[in-house]
Amino acid sequence: MRFARLGPRGRELPVVVDGDRFLDLSSVTADLDGAFFENGGVERAREAAASGSLPVLPDAGALRVGPPVARPSAVYCIGMNYAAHAAESGSEPPKHMVMFMKSPNTVVGPDDDVEIPLGSTKTDWEVELAIVVGRRAQRLHAPEDAAAHIAGYALGNDLSERDWQMAVSGGQWSKGKSAPGFLPLGPWLVTPDEVDAADLRLRSWVNGEPRQDSRTSDLIFSIDHIVWELSQYLTLEPGDVILTGTPEGVALSGRFPYLWAGDVVELEIEGLGRQRQQYIAVRGEED
Repeated sequence: MRFARLGPRGRELPVVVDGDRFLDLSSVTADLDGAFFENGGVERAREAAASGSLPVLPDAGALRVGPPVARPSAVYCIGMNYAAHAAESGSEPPKHMVMFMKSPNTVVGPDDDVEIPLGSTKTDWEVELAIVVGRRAQRLHAPEDAAAHIAGYALGNDLSERDWQMAVSGGQWSKGKSAPGFLPLGPWLVTPDEVDAADLRLRSWVNGEPRQDSRTSDLIFSIDHIVWELSQYLTLEPGDVILTGTPEGVALSGRFPYLWAGDVVELEIEGLGRQRQQYIAVRGEED
């Protein structure tokens, strides 16, 4: 199944995407959040869609597309998980899985405008496969146990301010990862039965020019390994998001310029949809 959230920011409606139709899930759940996934929401939605009891949402095509998951309790990120990206970053492929975090309030819709942070000179794009956790995971016995804890997958853009990430980080990357709007997510959450997430093509473009082009089969640490290993150190909660790493082709490589106001970034993962963001100057400070 494909799930989405449509409507104004903070007032999105949960829907099932059925071809070119959008089926209103409001009779099943108030939102696509941790409680929905934890309490069998996917199966309840599947049954409701199969029974024909979900009404078509009128004028859905005119609505803003929000992130397909309501604000998660945590966003975990895996760094340097493609060998070529590690090399362009000036590092050897990691022997141990690199983890950092983004603030959950970075999550925005896939086509929302993104502000270049005030003072930023090195805002960078990163197309990534995102895992959405479906069941609590703590100290899983083996990677083979991970699949039962995955609700689905989504397309994410792990935006980064590289100076803040590295030069003034104090040794932790999250400072450069958590500016407002730094995680466009979606358009859909796609359940595992719909895609072979272990081998999907992922690409990015800036102003129509190709940047990244790789496959998730090139991940150093696999999807199941990521979920299993994270569960050894922390508790994954339903609705949490895990970003699995980005392939080569980012501005950090020195081959491409960083993002500035007026730039347009597009990203795509086969089977998971496409994003398009306009990058803009910081709006006036709120009082």
